[in-house]
Amino acid sequence: MLTALLPTPTPARAAAILREVFGRLPGALAFRLWDGQEVRLGTGTPVVTAVIKSPETFLSLIRDPSPYNFAESYVQSRLDLEGDLFQAMDVANAVEGIQVTPMQKVRIFLSLWKR
Repeated sequence: MLTALLPTPTPARAAAILREVFGRLPGALAFRLWDGQEVRLGTGTPVVTAVIKSPETFLSLIRDPSPYNFAESYVQSRLDLEGDLFQAMDVANAVEGIQVTPMQKVRIFLSLWKR
């Protein structure tokens, strides 16, 4: 019932949020959204592409952008990883350092209703 109250992000909004949250990571990575849009971050060829299969998976990952949550989504087949998984571990280590403040989370959550 509570999921009916959550927004359904547009791919364009999701791309902007991914750039905001993950844009400062060292190295190159990419996300492919449920509509096929690719969001590249960093410079050069991405070492890994995280394929987000649904808006619900995106919301889950943004709510908790931790390596554990990415791994859990992967194991549950809600997320695919394309590329060199050993190099992806460097990206996962960098993700551990991401700090999203409570104020940022509120702002991101409210921005999900933008079209």
